[in-house]
Amino acid sequence: MQIFNRTRLEEAWQRHADAEPALKTWLAITLSAKWHNYLELRNTFKTADPVKLESGTTVTVFNVKGNSYRLITTVDYRRQIVAVWYFLTHAEYDKEKWKRRL
Repeated sequence: MQIFNRTRLEEAWQRHADAEPALKTWLAITLSAKWHNYLELRNTFKTADPVKLESGTTVTVFNVKGNSYRLITTVDYRRQIVAVWYFLTHAEYDKEKWKRRL
């Protein structure tokens, strides 16, 4: 997979140093992946969940470092692209403000 907005990951691990190893692992796994659908992705990341927004967009939410952080992405399986949109603490994610910005 290709990663769009990769700098958001780097910014995230600079702000949250405790998440850096988990984010780097996620990045390495994702870069080498060739997912064709959500089920294949879910075989790799068991806690990834699709979330459908009011806009109709479906995002894929990854749990990072257990239940501490959420990585919000969109996955284009046909073009083999993962776009990184947000890296949030669990508390920020629960406020759901991010849903209005996508």
